[in-house]
Amino acid sequence: MSDVLNAIIDSAERRIRAGGFSGFSFREVAADVGVKSSSVHYYFPTKEGLAAAVIHRYTDFVSELIDKQLESDPDPIKVWTKAFRGTLHSDVRMCPATVMGAAAGDLPTEVATEVERFFRMCLEKLVKEGLSQKEAAEFLATITGALVVANAIDDKALYDRATTERLKASAATKRSLPRTSVNTRKATARSPRRAAS
Repeated sequence: MSDVLNAIIDSAERRIRAGGFSGFSFREVAADVGVKSSSVHYYFPTKEGLAAAVIHRYTDFVSELIDKQLESDPDPIKVWTKAFRGTLHSDVRMCPATVMGAAAGDLPTEVATEVERFFRMCLEKLVKEGLSQKEAAEFLATITGALVVANAIDDKALYDRATTERLKASAATKRSLPRTSVNTRKATARSPRRAAS
């Protein structure tokens, strides 16, 4: 990927984090990058294409980050909570997929598809790590919701208050289960389901 292309996606991502799909224009992105608007159009003929590329790249980044973190800490609750907390405490403060997800019904199809891909990736990874589908959905709603509310009222500590009990419950469950039970649960979650005869 060229430096200009990466810079265009980086700029659009920063602006999406702050204002969603309507929070950026090709002219603003071009000014951020120091190129003409026609250069942005060269790589992305449409705003929808650029926004979709931002979310696609972000999904891949988060997926790789989570996999890497799970190698050193097998507790998915802790890993995901820490990842979203890191976003809140960074200079960007918001997950672009979460910003876009809030308005998914109004997004162009190409962008909405990428936003859905992000959230499905999150849920699939959580289930793969042993959470039930219900637990995964509740947990993802908790961390994304806490991120939104913490940003909305400018209270970063709210995120920790909202996620602390879930982290404690996860740690308690982990301590109370024999290691083989945890591994069996993960293996079961990862196994392909067989069709009923």
